[in-house]
Amino acid sequence: ELMADASYPEDLLYHPEHDWAKIDGDVATFGVTWFAQDSLGDVVFFDPPKVGAEVTAGEGYAEVESVKAVSDVIAPLSGEIIEVNEALKDTPEQINDDPYGEGWMVKVRLSDTSQVGTLLDAATYTADLG
Repeated sequence: ELMADASYPEDLLYHPEHDWAKIDGDVATFGVTWFAQDSLGDVVFFDPPKVGAEVTAGEGYAEVESVKAVSDVIAPLSGEIIEVNEALKDTPEQINDDPYGEGWMVKVRLSDTSQVGTLLDAATYTADLG
């Protein structure tokens, strides 16, 4: 059951490549937005990075395979992976069903918290979706 209505929570920050970040001090949780999962279609496989891997803002850090294509997931901020959502191995459809909840992808210790200022709020991100 796909989430029928587009939603972009106000407490998250957004990257133009359709990723979100939830900031908690120097740790951020990453995932993809409703728009991204809707564009992808049904997700069948999530290939996460390893804990300890370095990720760079604006570059791919994971792959999502859907019925349509394999897509890179772009990191909204730079840092080190400290946790991966292992549950997505068995239930990758959570990325579609609950992209901001059970469908979270990784947690990252930020290497440069000033990058947070480059991200978009929900209103700005959704305005850019046209």
